[in-house]
Amino acid sequence: MMSLKDKRIGFGISASHCTYAEVYPQIEKLVNLGADVVPVVTGNVKSTNTRFGKGFEWIGKIEELTGNQTIDSIVDAEPLGPKIPLDCMVIAPLTGNSMSKFANAMTDNAVLMAAKATLRNQKPVVLGISTNDALGLNGVNLMRLMSTKNIYFIPFGQDDPVKKPNSMVARMAALPETIEAAIEGQQIQPVIIEKYLD
Repeated sequence: MMSLKDKRIGFGISASHCTYAEVYPQIEKLVNLGADVVPVVTGNVKSTNTRFGKGFEWIGKIEELTGNQTIDSIVDAEPLGPKIPLDCMVIAPLTGNSMSKFANAMTDNAVLMAAKATLRNQKPVVLGISTNDALGLNGVNLMRLMSTKNIYFIPFGQDDPVKKPNSMVARMAALPETIEAAIEGQQIQPVIIEKYLD
């Protein structure tokens, strides 16, 4: 596998608040591996307060981890295309709502703009899904993204097949090796796993 040292990695976060605690250690891991991590968030991440924490606290934490200011507008994300390109763009967690928009070319927030800009440069976009309807109405969007060039997935599986049979969540701990493989044009396998056994 390749090194992530000095790789410029965009890290997009959408509003699956319950997944942040699993995602943030992976951001720290990327930084420790020498990557330059550029945080990008949707408006809901910044403005929403939940039982999992306040928006401004999560923003402060990611800026502290990465040493970079958070990008939170379409205007600020657009230069990640031609002017200051990324080696890889990550979206983790990727909600069902954002997944649906991405699969249907709807670019209405900074995270999706950063992903679109990265695809424009023919660079990899790595997705870490967290959605209650991956095996429901969003299934068609999941499959569309899985079959799209330069889009790769952190391995994912059903997180609670008894109580939430349509829900699937990525195994976020597999993020670094997923990025390494994606930069080399490979999807790590298996991509569908037994997430609930974690």
